[in-house]
Parts: sequence; structure tokens; C-alpha cells
Amino acid sequence: MCHDRGVCAETSDSVHQAAVDLAVATVHAVLTESPTEPKALLEGITSDEYVTKSMAEPIATFVTLQVNGHLRGCIGTLAALLPMYADIVKNARKATHDPRMSPLRTEEWPRLSVSVSILSQPESLRADDFDSLCAQLRPGVDGLTLKHAGQRATFLPSVWEKMPQPEQFVAALLRKGGWNHTQWPERMRAERYSTVNLHSRPPRNRIDAP
Repeated sequence: MCHDRGVCAETSDSVHQAAVDLAVATVHAVLTESPTEPKALLEGITSDEYVTKSMAEPIATFVTLQVNGHLRGCIGTLAALLPMYADIVKNARKATHDPRMSPLRTEEWPRLSVSVSILSQPESLRADDFDSLCAQLRPGVDGLTLKHAGQRATFLPSVWEKMPQPEQFVAALLRKGGWNHTQWPERMRAERYSTVNLHSRPPRNRIDAP
């Protein structure tokens, strides 16, 4: 598994399937109060040596949970610091208790959509001002991270579906980070990345009470 912008496209379908299956298994384990040890969860979904070896490489991921189209959690990592399987388990576990909303409930499981985004290595962009940054972006393709004075904010490429214009996209990300796009922060840093998005959609069998 390579780590450049082609990483996701070249990863095999079997690794992609294992990635999203692992996220689903993690959420199920959290809801049923079962163990969430990453290696054990990975072993529970695959015994394929190629898959387990590929998922042992450091890769950054995001896990997104939705119920009936409504966001129920989205947690991710921008830097490839953990093995891919461990990163997915960590993010899936945290997404069930996203601090921006109430914890995911067992009764939501049958209607739950689970998505995993596998991130490429970030690429630095010049961020001299609002207009020049907007001109460099590829709508529908680029995820964007802004960093300034210890603050950081990011949008996954999927956000383009709701904000298709670069000006909308960047202005909203600035607001998310607490910055004002009419007064461009000096020494703003920008990075873009691409993703492959993997999905596991409902319906699911109901989780029975113990």
C-alpha cells in the first residue's frame, strides 16, 4: 500500500471491504459493551494475510456515522501515526460518542450508515489570501486543512456536496476554525488531501437487549 495521492485507488477491494467491516464491528462492539481491542476485532473480520499486513501500515482515516441521513458522529485523524486498523477502531469508537452530539444509541443501529474515509498524504498549498487559496482547490476532490496559531480545522471532500463553490467551502472552513475570511490571518497554512470513501449501509439486524 503506497502513501502518495494514489494510495487509496491502488488499495485492493479486499482491504477496502475489511476497513469498513472493521468500523462496523467496532461500533457494534461499543453498542453491545463488548471488547474493542483493535487486533482482536481485525482478526474477527479477516484472516487474509495480505489484508492484515496492508492494514498494519500507518494510514490516516475518518469514520462517519449517520442515521436517516443525519450526522451522528464523525471523528478522524489527519496524520498517519497508527496502523490503519488501529486508527479505524479508535475513530469508530470515538465517533459513537462524538462530543458535538448525544451518544449513539442501540436502537439506532438498524438504521445506521457507517463510512470510512482513507486519506492520502497531505500536500501543502500556498495560502497567501482567500482568493488565491480558492483558485487552487479542486471541487469534489480536495479535502482541506487550515492551520494557524495552534488552531486547526478540516473539511473532508464530501463537504463539497453541500458547498460546491470554493468560496463557500473555504469561508465555511474558516468559520469552523474561528477565523474571519475578510481579515485573512497572517501565516495561515493550508494542506489538501484526497480520500477514498467506503460505505456500509442499513438495514441491519436489531441488537437485542441482554
